[in-house]
Parts: sequence; C-alpha cells; structure tokens
Amino acid sequence: MKILVLGGGVSTERQVSLVSAVSVCKALRSLGHQAVFADLFLGLEDWDGPLEQVFDCEDGRCGQVEISKEAPDLKLVRASRRDRGPSRIGKNILELCKLADCVFLGLHGADGEDGKIQATLDLLGVPYTGSCPLGSAMAMDKAVAKRIMQSVGILTPEWRELRYTREDIPALTEELPCPCAVKVVGGGSSIGVALPDTREELSRALEDVLSVDNHIVAERKIFGRELTVPILGDQALSPIEIVPPEGHDFDYVSKYQSGEEGARELCPAPITEAERQMLSETALRLHRALGLSVYSRTDFILDGEGRAWCLEVNTLPGMTPNSLIPKAAALAGLSYPELCEKIVLLSMDARAKERAC
Repeated sequence: MKILVLGGGVSTERQVSLVSAVSVCKALRSLGHQAVFADLFLGLEDWDGPLEQVFDCEDGRCGQVEISKEAPDLKLVRASRRDRGPSRIGKNILELCKLADCVFLGLHGADGEDGKIQATLDLLGVPYTGSCPLGSAMAMDKAVAKRIMQSVGILTPEWRELRYTREDIPALTEELPCPCAVKVVGGGSSIGVALPDTREELSRALEDVLSVDNHIVAERKIFGRELTVPILGDQALSPIEIVPPEGHDFDYVSKYQSGEEGARELCPAPITEAERQMLSETALRLHRALGLSVYSRTDFILDGEGRAWCLEVNTLPGMTPNSLIPKAAALAGLSYPELCEKIVLLSMDARAKERAC
C-alpha cells in the first residue's frame, strides 16, 4: 500500500511526533509498504519532482530524529518554512494525502489529536488511522472528556475548568484545592502541566502554565500508582505501571529520556487480576463512550484503597518502538511493524464502516 505518515506540525509535542512518525514509516517499509514520511507543517518545500514519485523514495524521506530534553521552539519551526502564510498545513501535503491509500497519523497534540486533520481527510475522502473527528476532539479536551467520564460513572478526581488571567492568580491560589494538578485543557506530553503541593507552588504553577494557555483544568491531586491501559481494536492490552525517577513526577524529561532521568515502565503491571480487570473494563468503557476506534491509551492513578481514578485518554498515543502501546502489543505477541500494519488495517475498516453509515 501507499501510506503517507504525517508527523511534526506546530504542536508542543512536535519532537515526540517526529520520532513516532519516522519510526512508524520505517516499520511499514520493512513490511514492503510504500510508506513515506512528511511533516504536516513544513510540507514538501524541498520536492521538485512529480508528487506521485514521492512514494518511490528509497529512504521514505525518513531522516534522523530524536527527542531532546527541551520542548520544541515553535517560533523557530514557523520561521523555518519558506512559505510564511497562515496555513498550518505545508506545501503539497493535502495533494499527497489524496495519492495515498491511507494516511498514518503520527501526530500528537494540536492539529493531530484534536479532530482537525481527521475532519479534513474525511472531507477529502482519504482513509486515516485512529478515531473519527468528533471522538478525537472530545478526548483531546480534558474538560469534555471528564464530563463524559462522569456521565458513564467513571471515577475521576474532583475538578474545575477555568480561563484566567495573571490578575486572577492570587485569588485562584487561595481558592483551588492544594495539592492539585493544573493542566492545559488541550495539552499533552506533560507540557502545560504542573503538580503543586503548596500554595506557593500553586501560584508559580499558574504563572508558568499561563505561558502555554489560559484555559485549564485544575483537579485534586490523587496519590498512588500511575498506570495506563492501551486499547487495540476493541480489546484492552496489558496495563502498564509507570514509575518516575525517585523524587520526580512523570514529566516531559522522564517520559522521553532513558537512564536515570527516565521513568521505568513495568509491562505487565504488577497488579492483581481483579485490578487488571477493573482497569481494562474502565478503559474500554471510556473508549466506547467517546466513540473512539482502532486504538487509544487511558491513564489512571490506583490509590491505596484500590480505586482507579481516571485522568485522561490519548487517541494518538506515542508510537516510537519504546512507547507504551508497542510494549503492551509485544506482550500480546505483536511485533512493532505488525502493530503499525494492524493499526492501518483496522483504521481502513473503520473508515469504510463510517462511510457506509
């Protein structure tokens, strides 16, 4: 198949997306597919030949990418595109999409997980991987997702949605619960997230998060074990426990760096069968309630009393070979290339069913 793998973009999760997309592209090529990588935002400014020949590139346009310790400088990314126009979709991207049998969305965050690119591809009649526009948008918005959780009886920490300015910070510092979690509504990869334990830390957190966005969810902080449950098809894969480095939260660095700075990921999670069943059933219930399809990953805190508190759901979770879903899939007997191909096949089936409705 001719498969276009989209990554990059101008999301705060750009670097993670680049590694996911390039890894997926290489995996699909190893199975014989005509897979090619393209950056959603930068497009094909460096391509001068006929577009249909892009799929014949020997290396699939896959360069060397890695995730640095720092979040990407999006001003530099925008300045690097020769076309300084307002479009967030680069040169010839949509034309290349129309030439593909399927578009693999290796995107994360804004423009990728929020339903926008899904809606665009739907209008073009181009199959793509993952969930539909509406499910993607609801899951990406943490406040909407929490309302769905509550509507189907899923336990989630007490929360409050708000928009604020710098002038509101003193009052919010006194009003909000503490310790708590402060999260940008549409963020990801722990960018725009703070976990203050004191009022002083809360004030600083509100100031820092404001530099990312002023639309947040503030929720009561739950203490316990961090677990995540991947869904593939309509089945839950093994829950995974995430153990951050001692004295650290599961932040951007611990998520994507190895060694002492990186988190340990225990797959399968060392939990009881009853806990595994509870987590798996809850993740599946949320996946279905949001109308998601193909794959997702739901994050939980398992507290000391054995209660599973649902935090959020990811519709396009990390897809590097060392990401969480590939680890759970490997435990179920699927190699990384096989997982990538299965996501494509499940997605094409899902799009065909949607068109038939």
